Amino acid sequence: LNAIPTVGYSGILTSYITALKYRKAAGPLLEEGYTKASKFRGRPFKIATLSRWLVVLSGEEYVKDLCDAPEEVLSVLEPLLESTQAKHTFGLEMFTVPSHITTIRNLVTRNLGIKFDEIRDEVIRSCEDHIPESKDWVTVHAYATILHVVCRTANRYLLGLPICRDRRILALGEELSDNIIGGARTISLFPGFLKRFASEFLTRVPGILQDGYDIMAPIIEERLAQYRDVECEADNQPNDVLTWLIKSSSADFHLTAPDMARRVAMINLASMHATSMVLTQALYDLVIHPEYTEELREEIASVVGEDGWTKTALQKMRKLDSFLKESHRLNTVSEFLMVRQSLKSYTLSDGTIIPPGVHVGIASGAMNKSEEVFKDAKTFKGFRFAEMREGNEYLDSTKHQMVGLSKDTVTFGRGRHACPGRFFAVTVIKMAFVHILLNYDVRLENGSLERPVSASFEITTTPNTEARLMFRKSTSAALRVCEKIEPSTV
Repeated sequence: LNAIPTVGYSGILTSYITALKYRKAAGPLLEEGYTKASKFRGRPFKIATLSRWLVVLSGEEYVKDLCDAPEEVLSVLEPLLESTQAKHTFGLEMFTVPSHITTIRNLVTRNLGIKFDEIRDEVIRSCEDHIPESKDWVTVHAYATILHVVCRTANRYLLGLPICRDRRILALGEELSDNIIGGARTISLFPGFLKRFASEFLTRVPGILQDGYDIMAPIIEERLAQYRDVECEADNQPNDVLTWLIKSSSADFHLTAPDMARRVAMINLASMHATSMVLTQALYDLVIHPEYTEELREEIASVVGEDGWTKTALQKMRKLDSFLKESHRLNTVSEFLMVRQSLKSYTLSDGTIIPPGVHVGIASGAMNKSEEVFKDAKTFKGFRFAEMREGNEYLDSTKHQMVGLSKDTVTFGRGRHACPGRFFAVTVIKMAFVHILLNYDVRLENGSLERPVSASFEITTTPNTEARLMFRKSTSAALRVCEKIEPSTV
């Protein structure tokens, strides 16, 4: 480690000063190291945290190094177990035998076209319930409202009617989203022998999971009984996450109510936590850049008029996709991605040796704002990525699309461990954004054009949860066009 340049202090005691700065907000430290990379001749650098040293990488060469490293050398699993305090939250087996990842990667993604109408319908219904369509301005808390909409939409896709509108399920899903990260941080402050105590008495996570199990267990037991009934044909099972989990199971314990209930909770959490944050940030960018509104509405009306309300139509909305990707680029959920723990010494392609016991990852936030990668990198340009796609057919490669995995942006990771749920998340984000854009005029409370300040803790950036948005019923020409289009029949 001594051979790797340091950002901040590196002394035995003074390094804790840097560690405390990192705990408050890691972004500035990571960006400082990234801008000094030329001084380090492009080499990795390290930052002290309260528990260990982080080795920070950036650039295509190092992204490839992390993708190529075997799990037994650079582990994806170990940092995940630590950040979630898995043993005392969801349970180790949820991560060591992650059958639900197969479910997400295959069946959750594969059914997006088939179940697209359900996503759109629930976006419409949940917005009607949480954002009244009024000729006068109506004020709501932005993040809380978006979380309600995303939670219901995700549950409609995963669990279907009527359970997706069960107030108990929705409340537990939102509570888990609000508590899991803070709960894991609380547990991490305690030594091993006290972690179980901390989990049970100082966090709500075990209680939320138990409450969820109590509601879901009878439904899961009934589905498992149907599955085991040789006379009940598999093709007649509901097309939902319970059936998908059964099809993806790889061990007997996967076909039990406790295991399935926890995997449903994990998929639910993954589908709405970051999704709600990305969508909220995009709305904040929309209201402070109102000049994009009409052009986006015109594109939506044009594409929907041609292709109807379909998943394919969403894919063809280049400007919309670009606007959302640009917002995500500047407001990434995590400043440090593709995190690995070195289990053995590992030599990077530039000869740098990573010793055992170190966390290593990519300075994703700093890369996203780098002038070396993007011109006017810190300026919001809503159609930046649409311009990069000019000259290609509508259904071109995903390189510059929001779901794309490229050497320049790693907002969804890269390689075999890239976010498997990004297609579902982006579909929900787009459909909700399109509906709000068409059906409402939106502005910040009191008409302010000052962007609500995001909150930071360590590597996580979250949208301002106190900001309020004002909505009123839109009378745009684009809305009148789209209202005439019938829902697709798949």
